[in-house]
Amino acid sequence: MLDKPATQKALGELVGVSQQAIGAMVKEGKIAISGTLGQALIEYCERLRDQAAGRLGDGEGGLDLVQERAGLAKEQKEAQALKNAVTRGEYAPIGALEDVLAQACSNVVAEFEQLEGTLRKTCPDLDEQAKTTIFAVIAAARNKWIRSTTRLISESLDQSPNDDDPDPDFEDILALTEDTPTA
Repeated sequence: MLDKPATQKALGELVGVSQQAIGAMVKEGKIAISGTLGQALIEYCERLRDQAAGRLGDGEGGLDLVQERAGLAKEQKEAQALKNAVTRGEYAPIGALEDVLAQACSNVVAEFEQLEGTLRKTCPDLDEQAKTTIFAVIAAARNKWIRSTTRLISESLDQSPNDDDPDPDFEDILALTEDTPTA
């Protein structure tokens, strides 16, 4: 019986599937019906063994166990690397960094605001032209720093998919740049 020429119908009857199922496998290039029925049976069984061992996916888009395991191992490696970076203090969530940067920006701006009074007290003999120049340079530096900080925070918010609402401290920084005159 296995010495007969191979046909889709004969192989289907031999392995217990329909001719249409064998025809679909042939059409998809999974098996070839050529030679004897015995040769077709060997090819069919080899394909089943490879599929069971995880060396073949089950059709287009099917799972390939070797690739799936490699992908899982890669994800686990990345997750562990991230945990290690957090433990070493090399990584912090963007939200925490934004909060710290916003607070630092607010503190620096407050210090800049006090410079004028401090300068008037410590250098009362300084002429008005020099004071005006110093205050203009300080205001320009402060505004440039605030704008660059605001831009960095804005860019990080644009890249953060889970954080749709900007931090209130971020809004305070934006307000400072709008209310402060530039020289």
